[in-house]
Amino acid sequence: MQVRPRRSVLYMPGINQRALDKAKTIAADSLILDLEDSVAPDVKEEARRQVCAAVRGGGYGGRELVIRVNAMETPWGTGDLRAAATAGADAVLIPKVARPGDVVSASKVLRSAGAPDHLQVWAMMETPASIISAREIAAVAGERGVNFTCLVMGTNDLLKESRAHATSGRFAVVPWLAMTMVAARAYGLDVIDGVYNNFRDEPGLKAECEQGRTLGMDGKTLIHPAQVPLTNAIFSPTPEEVDWARQIIAAFALPDNAARGVITIDGRMVERLHLTMAERTVTIAEAIKALEAA
Repeated sequence: MQVRPRRSVLYMPGINQRALDKAKTIAADSLILDLEDSVAPDVKEEARRQVCAAVRGGGYGGRELVIRVNAMETPWGTGDLRAAATAGADAVLIPKVARPGDVVSASKVLRSAGAPDHLQVWAMMETPASIISAREIAAVAGERGVNFTCLVMGTNDLLKESRAHATSGRFAVVPWLAMTMVAARAYGLDVIDGVYNNFRDEPGLKAECEQGRTLGMDGKTLIHPAQVPLTNAIFSPTPEEVDWARQIIAAFALPDNAARGVITIDGRMVERLHLTMAERTVTIAEAIKALEAA
């Protein structure tokens, strides 16, 4: 499976052509071109045409392009999926996923509309039912014909639906993040943290990004371009982490260590599981370097 950075995942309103054009110059790893929450009902179909045309038109460099469609039970959901299937996006984000069948049904519509095998499916985890069913939803990644790669936390909706309070430190949110992260890792999925609403509060964003990285999130969804640089910095491996990872890889590559499960480097015990972690760190660092050079 391809490893790619998803440090910063920026929502862009699909109805706003100026925003779609501006996104070509923003240093986000991934862009979610939104047809759902940010688009009023009377312009849903216009936004669909605009987003698909923007994706086909290109110019986004190495940025990962994700189209967030409307839920299938809405009047626009199936049409969104059919249009997105062949627009040339990297992924389609399914909202309001509550059960495994939501991902499977969307995948079937995409395939029937001619979606290429490489088109990914992402799922929004934004309801209490999503969290309760996180393991079963993540397990869809093992099903044939479903290119399911990523879970996206919808923390604002989770707070609304649960009636919990959005306090500093995200006391209520952390268990949902942790449950989803463990489910994602069990089935080889990435998982992206929810948004930070106050885009002018850089210290608050920094604290939430650091918390998300500590919990194991791969990156964070964002609502404003100003949030991108800080988020990219926090979710990138530090030079020290990359250097240590390279030392681990080099040490295990020595003939004397090739069959060993545990070795010592600079007085520190290192297990073979650390080699796997080191290889991912270096791969992500190299992918970030390539993306920033594109």
